Amino acid sequence: MDRNFALEFVRVTEMAALDSARYMGRGDEKIADHAAVEAMRKMLNSISFEGTVVIGEGERDEAPMLYIGEKVGKGSGGPRLDLALDPLEGTTICASGGSNSISVIAIAEEGNFLHAPDTYMKKIAVGPEAKGAVDLNETATKNLKEVAKIKGCEVEDLTVVILDRPRHAELIAEVRQAGARIWLIGDGDVSAAIATCKKGSGVDMLIGTGGAPEGVISAAALRCMGGDFQGQLTFRNEQEKARALKMGIRDLNKVYLIDELAKGNVMFCATGVTHGTFLDGVIFSRGGATTHSVVMRSESGTVRFIHAEHHFARKPKY
Repeated sequence: MDRNFALEFVRVTEMAALDSARYMGRGDEKIADHAAVEAMRKMLNSISFEGTVVIGEGERDEAPMLYIGEKVGKGSGGPRLDLALDPLEGTTICASGGSNSISVIAIAEEGNFLHAPDTYMKKIAVGPEAKGAVDLNETATKNLKEVAKIKGCEVEDLTVVILDRPRHAELIAEVRQAGARIWLIGDGDVSAAIATCKKGSGVDMLIGTGGAPEGVISAAALRCMGGDFQGQLTFRNEQEKARALKMGIRDLNKVYLIDELAKGNVMFCATGVTHGTFLDGVIFSRGGATTHSVVMRSESGTVRFIHAEHHFARKPKY
């Protein structure tokens, strides 16, 4: 993949963020998500490549655009790339005016992303300092102790992000018993996984069960940032297991390492929709807006933050 593609794809997340940010705090998740999806698809089709959505808005019969398997891009002999994307990660966050909603896309050469079905995934994520110190097969307590040891601190000094869900009651109780601090979030675990790699974020670990598609996207981001991620698919019913087998999953109980979720050369782009720990949100002003994005490449380990000013042609409605 040509490194110039990174700047092409950040334009995609910028446009999705700009369009969805118009609906921040307005209480309508569907319209915010629809705006992001339409903008992202339009921008993807302006780039000269042959793309396949492998992580997207859902199955073809569930999503009219950016569904799993959809072909995007101009084609025309461009590189064949797979996309793992979420036009509006944190839909509820955007609609309620909360923090850490982003537009995100990860890009890899064909066949290098796990084709994860739209089910749940048990996850653990840490930053570069703790790479290799965690094991999803171990207890949360054991992992906390290992991370504290490698960071040269006490478990009580660690902060763990967990999705605030009833299914995590036992996990939360265990982490509290171990002595670590907990940051409960309502949504947006991709942003939380990325925060483990950002100095000064105050986040040391992400653990718990969330969406499998978001797990693949998180793994792609952490590949670029030198962090660590492991995931295990957790199915809610036999239909989801059958779908996974149809998509090529052979071992339904496998714990996937970061290099198995996102292989080869990976690029990652994200733009903040609402303000967060990793990216600032869209700020509108008379005649324009500003965006804050990140562009990362696993091949070089480069992480670029981009503050962009956008000028609109339309006139104020007064």
